[in-house]
Amino acid sequence: MGDHFKLVLRHHGSELSDTAQLEETGSTQLSGPELQGRGAVRPAPGASARAWLGWPPALVPVPVPVPVLVLVPVLVLVLVLVLVLVLQRLRFPYLWRDASFLLKVLRYGARLELYRLRGDVRTVVDRFVQQARRVPDKPFVLYGDAAHTYRDVELRSNRLAQVFLQRLRLRRGDCVALLMSNEPDFLCAWFGLAKLGCPVAFLNTNIRAKSLLHCFRCCGASTLIVGPDLLDSLQGILPSLLEDSIQVWAMAERTDLPQVSTLLDNIHAVSDRPVPEALRKTTSIKAPTLYIFTSGTTGLPKAAVITHLQSLKAAAGFWAFGATEDDVIYTPLPLYHSAASLIGIGGTIELGATCVLKKKFSASHFWNDCRKHDVTIFQYIGELCRYLCNQPKLDKVHQVRMGVGNGLRQDVWREFLSRFGNIKMCEVYGSTEGNLCFMNHIGKIGVVGRSNFFYRLLFKYDLVKYDMVKDEPVRDQHGFCQRVKTGETGLLLSKVSFFSPFFGYAGSKKLTERKLMRNVLAKGDAYFNTGDLMAEDHDGFICFRDRVGDTYRWKGENVATTEVMETLGLVDFIQEVNVYGVEVPGHEGRAGMAAVIVRPDMAFDGKKLFEHAVGDLPAYARPLFIRLQEIMEMTSTFKQQKFQLVQSGFNPSTVCDPLYVLDYQQESYIPLTEGIYKSIAAGERKL
Repeated sequence: MGDHFKLVLRHHGSELSDTAQLEETGSTQLSGPELQGRGAVRPAPGASARAWLGWPPALVPVPVPVPVLVLVPVLVLVLVLVLVLVLQRLRFPYLWRDASFLLKVLRYGARLELYRLRGDVRTVVDRFVQQARRVPDKPFVLYGDAAHTYRDVELRSNRLAQVFLQRLRLRRGDCVALLMSNEPDFLCAWFGLAKLGCPVAFLNTNIRAKSLLHCFRCCGASTLIVGPDLLDSLQGILPSLLEDSIQVWAMAERTDLPQVSTLLDNIHAVSDRPVPEALRKTTSIKAPTLYIFTSGTTGLPKAAVITHLQSLKAAAGFWAFGATEDDVIYTPLPLYHSAASLIGIGGTIELGATCVLKKKFSASHFWNDCRKHDVTIFQYIGELCRYLCNQPKLDKVHQVRMGVGNGLRQDVWREFLSRFGNIKMCEVYGSTEGNLCFMNHIGKIGVVGRSNFFYRLLFKYDLVKYDMVKDEPVRDQHGFCQRVKTGETGLLLSKVSFFSPFFGYAGSKKLTERKLMRNVLAKGDAYFNTGDLMAEDHDGFICFRDRVGDTYRWKGENVATTEVMETLGLVDFIQEVNVYGVEVPGHEGRAGMAAVIVRPDMAFDGKKLFEHAVGDLPAYARPLFIRLQEIMEMTSTFKQQKFQLVQSGFNPSTVCDPLYVLDYQQESYIPLTEGIYKSIAAGERKL
């Protein structure tokens, strides 16, 4: 063979080259151009040697285009991001909505803190003056058929401020009580007094006699302003007010009461120019600006101190939920209540929006008003939404997109959305005097708010174990409260801190101290006792269970009235239900009883109610007694009254309404007769 080989092996460079010449065939190596001319792939150096050794041929690496080099890591990054988003959706489904909402809250809080640090506090009335300059001709309040612009209310409140200053001789710091129904002059009087730096006490228009006198005295007011339609409520207490050197003024041009002066006959004699801004200027964001009274369900009403800080926080509620200045807000709630005044009016001012103000809530007029004024947001509280569900159907002809309020039961919530369309219901949890607020910005049905890691960093709250028998929180051997596990029901306590101050009540310091719990989780700490039993699930949603006084215990088990109410509310013939516990002779705890209003076009069906109660409620939670009513007693804020029902009990000789008792033998609720009642009282009938 004439083969001639030359092999060069470079170990360090891993390079193998060879030359080979096959003399027998007389063939020679083809050059590069010849290979290319034949459409062949050019072999790498040493290809002949590789073939002789049986190695696979090595091709010359083809350069990769630059765009491909860039595209590969981009694709990898996209895949990683997609994977992260999928995991986030599965593990933290509300992350971005939580983050967006939290950023809003922090941004607003930073603005308030900046006011405090600069000593230049901007109050709600300052914000109103700003809006009156920015959008003077925009409707601020729609009342009846009249539209009151921002300029109108600004000028009229200026005139009232001049009257208060010149005729009433009011000075900065003087507290004035306001007893007025919902009307534009309520707002003008409020703003006029605020422009003088006078704290205002909003009096409940439903209270009379001694309760009214109590409210007036506990806030330390020196002046009372009364609406013309409420002058009759002064009967019986006017002499006492005059004895205390209290000046009483009517928001009217004339009155039949000689001891009462009038305001509106003076309003045209004064200028509409603003009083000096220095009169209202304050350097403390924690200075009192309002006194708003609690409902008084556990005693006489208490005057909760409302500072500029609290009023500004409440005014941001609509904005935090996504409302804008283009919204029209429907406020049918009483202005003496914090929901209407702080959230409703304050929120309208913060946005520069328009408010439709109603003197009283009317279920029959609600949707007509919404259509007439192109309402986009409405306020609700308590049972208001259930009243709307009972109205004749003209369901989805409206522009309403959002409802803001509290106390919406889960069953009513679902029915409301089914009837009236995709309306975002924004539950807000809080109390007038409380230092904690939850907001259900996600819109999940049946929850009052949402918490997360970041929220807990700013606002310290805890759910602790509660003993229903002793009616007090459970404490360990060291005297500290015990936290409940996730998903368990506990008493909601909110820590008093710099970020969550508690300002208490006007008057006796004992009232303020009673709402505080000390040495809760550590020695020396202090918590605001909400009196509410709540639960927090694994996703951070907060669910309201019951008020401490409303939950009762039967057969060794705790019964939450709200859960029973929601269950019974699903029965087709029940229009309204109120659940409570009553004492039964010879038995510990309290037995369940439900006051029921039957729908007008239906009849009470004891067998159907029995099947529903037995099928959906545990034995200890089933109401043993049913009381049929035509009207359910409510508070002025649409909350059900239980006290009188509890006191009445289930004795057919003293209760005039029809009564029924649970009967397992007949599998029905049967009429509760005198004989059955006596057998229960004697312990002869098993419950």
